[in-house]
Order: sequence, then C-alpha cells, then structure tokens
Amino acid sequence: MNRNLSQIIAAFTLATLISCDEKKPKTEVQNGTGTEMEQTGSVAQQMGDVLFSEDQTGKMFQYYQQLRTALVNSEPAMAKQAAIDLANQLDGEGNTVKATVMAMAETSGLEDQRALFSALTEKVEPLFKASISEGTIYKQFCPMAFDGNGGYWLSSSEEIRNPYYGDRMLTCGTVTETIR
Repeated sequence: MNRNLSQIIAAFTLATLISCDEKKPKTEVQNGTGTEMEQTGSVAQQMGDVLFSEDQTGKMFQYYQQLRTALVNSEPAMAKQAAIDLANQLDGEGNTVKATVMAMAETSGLEDQRALFSALTEKVEPLFKASISEGTIYKQFCPMAFDGNGGYWLSSSEEIRNPYYGDRMLTCGTVTETIR
C-alpha cells in the first residue's frame, strides 16, 4: 500500500512538472490605459470588465494589473514604474500595502519584485473583494512558484499568464477562485 501511494505521488508530481514546464516564446500581455478605465458620470472605476464601487480601489486594481503584466513580461523596469504609480495612488495611506509597494518601487531585481508581488496580492485581495461591484476577478495559483510553496495572483482575465515565471512557464497555474 505504501509503495502504491509513493507511485501515485511521484506520478502526480511528474505530471505537474511536465504541465508547468513549458518553453514558450515571450508573449506580451497588454493592459489598458487609465483613460480607458475611467467610467464617466459614476464613482465606479473599471478595469476590463471589472467595476468597483470605490474609485481608489478601482485605480489600485488598474495599477496592480499593470504590475502583474510587467512581471508576466519579465520587465523589471516596467514593474518598478508600475509600483511607483501604485505608490503614488496610495499617497497618504499609512498601511502595509503602501510599504510593500514602496519596497517594490525601490528594487530592480525581478525575483525580489515577484516575491513582493505575492505579498502584495495577499494584502490587496480583501480590498478588491469588498469593493467589486460588477465583473469577475480570477484568483490564480502556480504550485511551482517560490521553490514549490506556490504563489497566488489576481487577474481580470481567466486566461493564465504567470507573473512568477513569465515566459519560462507562462501558462503554469490554475484558477482557484472566481470573485464577483
């Protein structure tokens, strides 16, 4: 029995490694601009098909998505700029979200940015959940990230674009929750 269990675990681990170990060419993921995301005549803020009841949360989601996109594209300079933009949005906010974003803005190391992005995701998820008024946010997970400990991120698209591995394992991950 123990041998069978070991064989099953080994097969599952191998299948996970194979499915996540893709070698795909770099794919640029596009993100909208701020003018596309503002909804006139309303306090709602839009990102794709996601609307928020609070402007600040909508803007935070916009910059979070720009940051995610920069990490997917393995562009540390773009990630740094997106973190700076997000930090400016949080001006006057004395909280752990701002501290995490400031740390991202102060580093140019892609792997450090990715680790901080994971921490940021954990901190902003409750804010996005509380303020979403229309649309869907997809909570996604890569089991391979961070030495097999895994990492979550939030996306406005159901399609997996992994910010922790970029083009090395672009589609490694699964949707673990649909937030509406």
